[in-house]
Amino acid sequence: MFITLEGGDGSGKSTQAEILESWLTALGRTVVRTREPGGTEFGTEVREIVLHSRGHISPRAEALLYAADRAQHIATKVRPALERGDVVVQDRYLDSSVAYQGAGRVLDAGEIRNLSLWAAEGLLPDVTILLDLDEDVARARLDGANKRFDRLEAEKSDFHRRVREAFLALAAAEPERFLVVDAALPPEEIAAVVRARVEELLVRRSQ
Repeated sequence: MFITLEGGDGSGKSTQAEILESWLTALGRTVVRTREPGGTEFGTEVREIVLHSRGHISPRAEALLYAADRAQHIATKVRPALERGDVVVQDRYLDSSVAYQGAGRVLDAGEIRNLSLWAAEGLLPDVTILLDLDEDVARARLDGANKRFDRLEAEKSDFHRRVREAFLALAAAEPERFLVVDAALPPEEIAAVVRARVEELLVRRSQ
């Protein structure tokens, strides 16, 4: 099973990925927890470039860097794990590219999606958990964490508003794949909603 978590910066994806991994492991499932960019050695190098480069990166170059990371990541880590029967829990995937580079950077969302699908050889998640959070609330969370912002986190509110709207539009277009959860809820309440959806899929797969 391939599970992805999506949402704006500060929405709590890493926390939910950790909780979900622990629950699945307790059920006896082998879990591969990963992220984009940065899920492979090559991806770690790409992550450093796209998120922490001090020089200007054009929107198209940024989109291509993410696609390159995705191609390597899916081919060398995700597909092998799925073929072994493992559960992959992944922080960000192609929907992030459509939202951030398509809407945030104002590129063609269809082209970005097609590029990502080509890079991943058409692989789509079994379920995508969208943690939806108002962009101003998310920024307050990031400010409270006292961390150094990366290139995307440092973008202005309008950028993050476009990203959020794009995520919600993607979820509305594919309701059978997406589960939208209010990320303002307490983490355990969110985790319970996520577990219910994943458990439903696990039962369906076992029948």
